[in-house]
Amino acid sequence: MRIAVTSISLLFLLTLVGTVGFFLTMPNATWLDSLYQAVITLTTVGSHDGGGSTPEGKIFVICYLAAGLSVFTFSAFQLGNVLVSASFRQVFERRRMDKQIAQLKGHSIICGHGRMGETICQYLMERGKQFVVVDINEERIEESCSRFGWNYVIGDATLDETLFRAGIERAEALTTVLETDADNLYVVLSANMLNNKLKIIARASEEKAIQKLERAGATRVVSPFRSGAVKMARFMLNPSVEDFLEIADSRGNELQLVDLQITSASPYTNKSLAETDFRARGIMVIGIRRASGEQLMPPPGNATIHENDSLFIFGKSEAVNALLATNV
Repeated sequence: MRIAVTSISLLFLLTLVGTVGFFLTMPNATWLDSLYQAVITLTTVGSHDGGGSTPEGKIFVICYLAAGLSVFTFSAFQLGNVLVSASFRQVFERRRMDKQIAQLKGHSIICGHGRMGETICQYLMERGKQFVVVDINEERIEESCSRFGWNYVIGDATLDETLFRAGIERAEALTTVLETDADNLYVVLSANMLNNKLKIIARASEEKAIQKLERAGATRVVSPFRSGAVKMARFMLNPSVEDFLEIADSRGNELQLVDLQITSASPYTNKSLAETDFRARGIMVIGIRRASGEQLMPPPGNATIHENDSLFIFGKSEAVNALLATNV
């Protein structure tokens, strides 16, 4: 960038000096004539004598060419080099990122990179999760994602081809926070058809859009205005409880509250809570949600853990992450 600015400044200064010089040495010259003569002389495509019609003009042309031609050639070369290098770097970076996205599996896709989308990305990054950002605004997405090293796809998130580039067939979850409810609805419909096992979280600006998004296949629909209002009301009524609940969401905090999915390969399948090593790990199971929708809160010690159960566990981040790593 600095080289490009320097080259442009030298070319501008050189043209300015030539324009003034020709204006002073060419008989009856206008400023436009002088500028024209400076440009065609500097680029070596001059078509008439111009400033060389007087002794003073000849001397100026000789000095101007001797000093200016080398500067012009150098500046033009440097500027062209910067432009070509930037284009090559951009193409190379895009190819590298496409290959990296193609290797992702079980990642998340964030459609929309406004303030809400960037906050979601920050949250996932802090927890070491893999994700791909999708946005149609090239300038906004490149500036932010390049700074943090995030994977991104430039394109319309409502198009199937864009979602395929983000690896939707291998993704685990998708959230859409585009500007309008109509766009979010379209993304939910497309995502659900392309991967019906995908967890889809959608933002709704209006209450009437919530039901439509759920019918389209959204796993969860979030209304920022409603959620924010409810949270403020809870702070009014139970500030201490809300402070405790925010522990798991605090940046850099040592405690985590997560949802542990039990699969057939999990070492805890068909075991009772009393038979597990959760307590020894320093982890508390505060609830169990069955695949049928039944909820055990708090679960008794003799409660059996079944396949497809969701366990809500709470504990130190190190212990929680170690448990997640073994539950495969």
